[in-house]
Formats: sequence, structure tokens, C-alpha cells
Amino acid sequence: MKVLLINGSPNEKGCTYTALTEVGATLGKHGVETELLYLGKKPIAGCIACGKCAAAGKCVFNDAVNEVTARLDEFAGMVVGSPVYYAGPSGQLTAFLDRLFYVNEAKMAGKLAAAVVSCRRGGASAAFDRLNKYFLISNMHVVGSQYWNQVHGFTPDDVRKDKEGLQTMRTLGENMAWLLKSIEAGRKAGVKFPEYEPRVRTHFINERSES
Repeated sequence: MKVLLINGSPNEKGCTYTALTEVGATLGKHGVETELLYLGKKPIAGCIACGKCAAAGKCVFNDAVNEVTARLDEFAGMVVGSPVYYAGPSGQLTAFLDRLFYVNEAKMAGKLAAAVVSCRRGGASAAFDRLNKYFLISNMHVVGSQYWNQVHGFTPDDVRKDKEGLQTMRTLGENMAWLLKSIEAGRKAGVKFPEYEPRVRTHFINERSES
């Protein structure tokens, strides 16, 4: 079992990293392997709605999105971390996730997922909500904790003093490890993966009927 930790902060070893490593350490104690992906400081292209990924199975922009796409089957879950900017996740991260999830919606189904956010003071719950929407629309199983998955501080040292925040990260790791093992036990016992109906897509513009 392996979990992908995605650091969506431009600061490689900042507050978001500190929160993610706390989750990763707990997963490791339970024999769950983790891999940390740092998105970096360079701009990440957003989705341009070209639709070419439907045929190619990958994005036209050949960057970290395609690298993760090629390896998604390795990961049973993911934890996505972000700083809070204007009550939302970082722009690099949302651009990355927009394209990753658009290309890989079917591959995401059944995986475990969680969001982690870091802020100095406010806006954490709005950023947390935004990130969870990627998971909830993709048939992923969102892992909870004892509180919303957030840490507070202006520096990594501040975050290390956030006892409740770090405990929340550890509890998240405990829950994710337990669920991963439970899912694996279910598979070995013959519990089948859910069978989904063909996807129905509608919109909210209704044609007027002729009288």
C-alpha cells in the first residue's frame, strides 16, 4: 500500500510540508509507504479545455500531471496539502489538480483521499472545502480526522507548536492506515468493488415544450 503526499506550497519545506510529514510519519508506523511530490515554484498550466486527453489518456502539457497519471495505479490513496491564499488553495495546486482529475476521473474511483491546509490565521475551512470537492466528485473515499485537517502558523516552527493541529494530522494518518488495511482485507475476503451505472450528465437548461 502506498499513499501519495502532494505538497502544493511553493515553499518546499514550509508549513504545508510540516503537516504532510506528520501524516506520513503516522502512515509509516503502520507499514504504509508514502511518497512526497513537491510541485515546485514554477507556474503550472491550467486546463485549456482542448479535450485531447480523452483520446490520448494524458494531458497535452507534459509535466507532473502526466508523470502522476502514468503512476496512479501505484497509489491506494493521496493526501493533498496546500497553504491558504485568499481563503483558497495555491494556484499551482489547483491548476495541477484540475488537469490531473479531468484526465483520470475513472482511475481515482475507490482510492482514499484527504486534504490538509495550512494558514497563519483564517480561511482554512474554505480552502479545505475546495480541495475536498476534487475527491467527492470522483468516487473517492474521503478520510476524516478529529477536526478539519488544518494547521496554524507562519513558520514550520510555529506549526510544530500547534499541538492540536499536529494531533489532527496524526489522527488522519491513523484513520487512513486503518481504512487502507480494511479495504485490502475486504478484497481478500471477496468484497467486490462497486459497480457504477453509466454516467448521466445533464444541465439546467430545459427545452420548452410545444403546446
